[in-house]
Amino acid sequence: MLGVLVNTATVIIGSLIGIFVKKGLPEKLAKALTTAVALAVLYIGIDGMMSGENTLVLVLSMVIGAVIGTLLDLDRRLESLGKKIESKCKGSKNTKIAEGFISATLLFCVGAMTIVGALQSGLNGNHETQYTKAILDFISSIILASTLGWGVILAAGSVLILQGSIVILAQFLEPYLNSYVIGEMTCAGSVLIFALGLNLLGITKIKLMNYLPAIFVPIILCMVLK
Repeated sequence: MLGVLVNTATVIIGSLIGIFVKKGLPEKLAKALTTAVALAVLYIGIDGMMSGENTLVLVLSMVIGAVIGTLLDLDRRLESLGKKIESKCKGSKNTKIAEGFISATLLFCVGAMTIVGALQSGLNGNHETQYTKAILDFISSIILASTLGWGVILAAGSVLILQGSIVILAQFLEPYLNSYVIGEMTCAGSVLIFALGLNLLGITKIKLMNYLPAIFVPIILCMVLK
């Protein structure tokens, strides 16, 4: 769990720095930084999508994941949590807590490094990937928090819960998580990362949390379609 704790700490520290910097950040520069992060997120998504080998697995994972996520209404539930926290904060009318929480949660918790790093940590105690991710999340949290505010720091809880859960469950899932399965999970997650970049640019308003289950569907599909 050491890698998870380090990653969680870097998100908190980075967010606090970003929030402090935001006070003296010109609006023009804030928009430029948001665009810079969005473009970087698009690249991360495209790079991760190359991990997939079976297009059918991706298509079915996205469709099944969308059905599950929409029926569970994950996006509304997560946004409601952000709104509840936002309503309890002073000056909430001028904040973007819910948006920051959701965007940061997706950026920090969806992707190849999240899955692979947590699995390596849980299976053999190798935290190297998580340490690398922690550095990237530290930089990203500074930039995101400088533009989206306090909601970003709340994503540290998401990092702790999701990555911690994967670390704990890694030993039980090991028989089903070969390189092929991990590659397909990474591909599905990277599609969501790419969509997040589009959202950050204001091109789309996709309810990405409703597609989150798509990341885990390949575990089953790869067994059925192998």
